[in-house]
Order: sequence, then structure tokens, then C-alpha cells
Amino acid sequence: MIRSTLPLLLFFLIFKLSTAQVEKAPPRSEGEGPWPQLIIRGVTLINGNGAPPTGPVDIVVTKNRITGVHVVGYPGVEIDPAKRPELKAGGKELDATGMYLLPGFIDVHGHIGGSAQGANAEYVFKLWMAHGITTVRDPSAGNGLDWVLDQKNKSEANEITAPRLHAYTAFGQGSEKGITSPQQAREWVRENAKRGADGIKFFGSPPKIMEAALDENNKVGLRATAHHAQMAVAKWNVLHSARAGLNSMEHWYGLPEAMFTDRTVQDYPADYNYNNEQDRFSQAGKLWEQAAEPGSKKWNSVMTELLELDFTLSPTFNIYEASRDLMRARTAEWHEDYTLPSLWEFYQPSKISHGSYWHFWGTEEEVAWKKNYRKWMDFVNEYKNRGGRVTAGSDSGFIFQLYGFAYIRELELLREAGLHPIEVVMAATLNGAEVLGVEDDLGSVEVGKLADFVLVEENPLANFKVLYGTGAIKLTDKNEVVRVGGVKYTIKDGIIYDAKELLRDVREMVDRKKEETGFEFNQPGIKK
Repeated sequence: MIRSTLPLLLFFLIFKLSTAQVEKAPPRSEGEGPWPQLIIRGVTLINGNGAPPTGPVDIVVTKNRITGVHVVGYPGVEIDPAKRPELKAGGKELDATGMYLLPGFIDVHGHIGGSAQGANAEYVFKLWMAHGITTVRDPSAGNGLDWVLDQKNKSEANEITAPRLHAYTAFGQGSEKGITSPQQAREWVRENAKRGADGIKFFGSPPKIMEAALDENNKVGLRATAHHAQMAVAKWNVLHSARAGLNSMEHWYGLPEAMFTDRTVQDYPADYNYNNEQDRFSQAGKLWEQAAEPGSKKWNSVMTELLELDFTLSPTFNIYEASRDLMRARTAEWHEDYTLPSLWEFYQPSKISHGSYWHFWGTEEEVAWKKNYRKWMDFVNEYKNRGGRVTAGSDSGFIFQLYGFAYIRELELLREAGLHPIEVVMAATLNGAEVLGVEDDLGSVEVGKLADFVLVEENPLANFKVLYGTGAIKLTDKNEVVRVGGVKYTIKDGIIYDAKELLRDVREMVDRKKEETGFEFNQPGIKK
């Protein structure tokens, strides 16, 4: 019994230290619309289906659905008004001349704050929406399934300012006795479906329990993802999960282990302790070096089988970036204005806060992680090149990664991995919709789909940094250094949100907390 429940117990111990039920979002007071008709005029469309940019385009929305996508002219040529769709009585026009429009972004790995971080739902939701994120999968439902479903329903009704939510319960969550048999696993899965969950996030259990749970989950028609925790991966890696019916994986744990050729477990030092966060993350940085080489027989066989199973990779590159460059993550320019004092404290070196493994992080650890990233990114890019689905997820609230901002960083890292900018947009939109099973409604700009859009004044394909709330630095023709970009509007269900206004709200929240606590932003051990 102890052997069967240990991985789950360790997960819940770590998870409870970092997240618990937080304050729900208040009633919506932001956003304009929806209108009987909305026409977005003269925009350049960057769709999520892999098509190159097209414009100028007029996009017609009726209430909350796209009812027309009209190419109305040519770049640099005056538009003939006769070619444009007509605005009906009571409708709204949005002049987007010179702007770029993308489908609403989908974050497939977004935790809704946490009590240890001091991050409530309003803070998290507004940071997401300010960065164009209109759909989020909450893996683990850390605030409780009923809590997430309440916020999901209110978001769907646009009663709160929030993305669409998909609630994936952590396997075993709420089970008083624990899950120690296949029958108990099946019963829990059926009950989870009855309670309204959209899916399950697994962390690993004994093979018979995993097989039963995934089989039952497919029978009840739900989806599943997994973080293959190192406590359970020796007997059950990514290949086992995919064969048993898992749809997608988070991070990369369990993938290198599937490609071991001269061992069955990673090369743990004798004094390793999984509960020591620095042990856990420093050794994880050496995992890919122990796996088969790119192009080898084992590398190809694992990739081929995952492709045949239509398996999805959600790498979440950004959440581990501090491992390869702690200074960069720690000194990100948005922390001072947008990171809550309590969240900043949570990030600092700690023996109990999950992901705060900076006991003495140095050159050797960062060098190992840089090598780790190169091989990991090679696998993800090749997987995409061979037809595999790759999505964008952030896993924010840990390791110096801030909600919204970290998602944009994930897009940059997907680009670093080798994805073309248009492929990055696909990962952030249509691919995310497909893994959630909502591609008929979301993920691309097509007639009949929901009116979820991101509008930005700069071309994100040329520089994804223009999507950050802080924008990007640019030198003008007059030799002036300026800030450009930042999402201009986030549109969800035909409702127009001023993204910069949402960011001002967040900054005011942070300022209030600083005043209440007397907090002065500073780096640990560094005096101003």
C-alpha cells in the first residue's frame, strides 16, 4: 500500500505547499460588448492554421461568432468601400488599420494562483487576458474542482474577466483513502467525470492503476495529460502512458527515460534526496544527456511510436529557464511592477517552496541545463517536423515565471527550438485547441468559430517580444529609444478588452500590496 500511494502523497505534499484555494474573481467591470454585430476593419490576419499573413481583412462577428472573413484589398492600396461588409444598425466598428490579428492564445498549462504565492484569481486572470490568452487548461485544479468549475461557468457566461477554463483534476484528488487498486482507480475516474471535470492530470502510479485509470477515462470520454514524476517513472514512462491512451504530456519527464539504452533509472548520486529541491532539479538537468542520441535507433523508435499514437507534447520550456540562466529569470523587467510581494518572496531560495531550489545554484548547474535544453529542443522540433503536435503552456507561479509574461516567453523558446514563427502561432492556437478537443470553436479565425482574438500594433512574427505587456525596445528613425507593442486588445466572445487597462489594474494591485506591507522590491542579498 505504501508503495502504491507514495507518488501521489509526495505530489500532494509539494502541491499543498504552493497552492490552495484563493479568492475568486469579482464580477466583470471590464470590456465592451458584445454587440449584435462587430466589424474589425483593415487588419492583417495571422491565422492559427499555418497560413501566411493576409491583409487588409475585415472580420465580421455576430454576437460571439465569426460570420465573415473578407479580404478587402491589397497592401499599400486604398480600399474600395464597396468591397467592405456593411455595418448594420446597432453594430460596432473597430478600426484596426495597420494592426495584426491572431486567434486568442491557448495556454495548456496554467495554474490559477495559489495561497502560498498570494496570487488571487483576479490578478492571474487579468495578467493572462492582458497577454491575449483567452483559453487556459488548469492542470491539477489546485483550488479544488468545484472552485474551478464555478470560475469556468462564470467565465463562459462572461460574468468575470477571465479566459475560458478547462478543469483537469489531479488523479486521486479528493480521495480520502487513496487509490491502491485498479477498481478504486476506475471508480475515482467515473466520479471525476460525474463532477464535471474536463480531464485528468496524472503524476504517476503503479502500472496496473495507471492502465485502469486511463482505460476508464477514455471510456467516459475525458482527456488526460501527465507530468511523469520521477518517483513513478522507472516502471511507467511516456511510452507506457501513450499506449494506454494518454493524450498529452507536460514538461519532459518520462521522455528521456523512454530512450535509455544502458539503464532503467537516471544516474542518481548516492546522497540524492527527491525532497531536496536542489537535488531534484540539478539532477534533472542531466537527464537528457543520459538518453539516446538524436537520429539513433532508439530515438527514432520512440518518436515514431508517439507520432503513430497522435500524442501531443507540451514542453513548457519557460518554466525551467531559470535553471539555465538564473540571473535572466530573476531580473526580468516586469517583476518590479507586476509581481506581487508575496509571489516575489515565494520565488526566493527555500527548502519548502516548490521550485525555489536556489540553495547554491551555480555555473555547473547552468551549463548542464543548457546542454539539456539543446537536446530537448531538438526532439520537440523534429517531432513537429515529422507531423507531431506541439502546444504552448506556461506553468506560471513558480521559478520566477509570471502569469502572462511567461506565456510570451514560451513562444520565444518554441522559436529557439526551431519552430518557424508561424508554427509557433499554430502551437499557441490551433494545436492547443486540438489537444483540448475544442478545435471546432477555437484556434483559428474561421466562419462559425468563437470570436476570440488578439490585436497588436506591431508584427509579432518579426519579434515575439512585442506581445509582452512591457512591450519591446525600438530605436526610431529620429534616433529615439521607445517602447512599442504590448497587446492592444484582447477579444473574447466578441467582448473587447483593453489589454493595457488590464495591466494597469494589475499594477495597482501590486502597488497596494507594497503599501500595505511596506515591501521594497530588491534582489536577495543585494543592497541598493
